[in-house]
Amino acid sequence: MIIARSPLRISLGGGGTDLASYYTKRGGFLISAAIDKYVYILINKTFDGTLVAKYSKLEKVNKAEELGHPIIREALKMLGMEEETIEICSMADIPAGTGLGSSSTFTTALLRALHAYKGDFVSNRQIAEEACEIEIGRLGGPIGKQDQYISAYGNICCMDIKRNGRVDIEPIRISNETFYNLEDGLILFFTGYSRSANNILGEQDKKSKQDDEEMLRNLDSVKEMGWQSRNALERGNLMEFADIMNIHWERKKKRSSGMSNPRIDEWYEYALNNGALGGKLIGAGGGGFLMFCVGTCFIEACAAAAGSVAAVGIVLSWYGYLLWDRRKENETQEEQKEKRTADQSKCA
Repeated sequence: MIIARSPLRISLGGGGTDLASYYTKRGGFLISAAIDKYVYILINKTFDGTLVAKYSKLEKVNKAEELGHPIIREALKMLGMEEETIEICSMADIPAGTGLGSSSTFTTALLRALHAYKGDFVSNRQIAEEACEIEIGRLGGPIGKQDQYISAYGNICCMDIKRNGRVDIEPIRISNETFYNLEDGLILFFTGYSRSANNILGEQDKKSKQDDEEMLRNLDSVKEMGWQSRNALERGNLMEFADIMNIHWERKKKRSSGMSNPRIDEWYEYALNNGALGGKLIGAGGGGFLMFCVGTCFIEACAAAAGSVAAVGIVLSWYGYLLWDRRKENETQEEQKEKRTADQSKCA
């Protein structure tokens, strides 16, 4: 059995500039952070020679091309595993459609597990690029490259996206004190609204492709705020970082009429009036999680102000994937058995 785990993410600045419709014109820049909420993929050999996929549905087929799940189907085809008789099972700490990059995290975890099953050694960059090829290239999703890369690499990373699509990624240069202050000061609130990122990002993608000047100027300013956020974090100035979050949210709402709704706006204002220093909706928009940067002494007050909205504390994840291969444990057990047999023969 193979078990792979990849982290979900939060965006800390520049989100939206990672779509090809923008970065091919002007380049993109953003900051993303992996968190301790994960997607898990389990792979095991099936007993009856079929291909089984278990997610929110159960599929049992003979070949990959018969699968209804597009990401699993395309991943198996990409790796030449269309005829494999395996069972693929997925689980997650947070449900899909909540703005934390679950679709891309699912894809990177799946690719990691499938490569491990084949015995391949692959780099983080290869996993991220293969995930982008599946979601954007093969399936045509109007999404960016942020989620695939941060899920593969982990940590808090800056991504400089060139016009040719290359992603230069490196960990942000912050002190341990800033890292833990940021971790302590960030909090998520689930709005109760789930949505498809493709719907909202599709509007942004279409306008960017049409050279809509208002959309391009909006994304230019968001990219600039990504650089400003990096500088603020590297100087340890979380107050400035929180102020940039507020400005970013106001700009983000202008990109789509479906970005927010009156209830989300009400929660946002309520949090700012009860201790939050800055905040924004995570992900493409329209639902999912509101994230706030909160003075540590105001976290309880902010949570109380949110009322019945579920609060989730953030623990930042240093790591990208983790992988368990039970087959290696079995090999070790067999080796130990052979050694005991050899020792017994010597004693005889």
